[in-house]
Amino acid sequence: MQHIWHYGSPLGSMTMSGEGNALTGLWFDGQKHYADILCDNRQEFLIPVFKDTIHWLDLYFNGADPGFTPALKPAGSSFRRQVWDILLQIPFAHTMTYGQIAARIAKEQGLTQMSAQAVGGAVAHNPISLIIPCHRVVGTHGSLTGYAGGLERKARLLQLEGALSPSRP
Repeated sequence: MQHIWHYGSPLGSMTMSGEGNALTGLWFDGQKHYADILCDNRQEFLIPVFKDTIHWLDLYFNGADPGFTPALKPAGSSFRRQVWDILLQIPFAHTMTYGQIAARIAKEQGLTQMSAQAVGGAVAHNPISLIIPCHRVVGTHGSLTGYAGGLERKARLLQLEGALSPSRP
């Protein structure tokens, strides 16, 4: 059974989904690719992983590194999951470029290169916003590009973490 719950963040309402003991989705309501994985047979119910996620979000939106990750079960291709695993390794208040992620995957797969655009597609379809920190991925030279929740929200998230100065758009 798929469950959902709602969270009111300072940057807008969010919806989370979970199955069993794991979080399967977390989105800002109305964002691009919002709730792509939700099925019609779902129930609004506060399961334990949602309590963990709410605690994580409360800490995060108070400017703290939560220091833990709720149980996650994102659905996606092996390539997307490989990209999302790398995103989970980007520390709080740090960023990584699409090109850096592409180079790391190329090295791991024994390839000479990997498309940064392919990485961008995987980042864009991340079903668990914030916790799998797709907002920490930036363009070349730190430019703010591509965020399903909107660039203004991405800038505010990076400012909250101290990875972006408030004066920088």
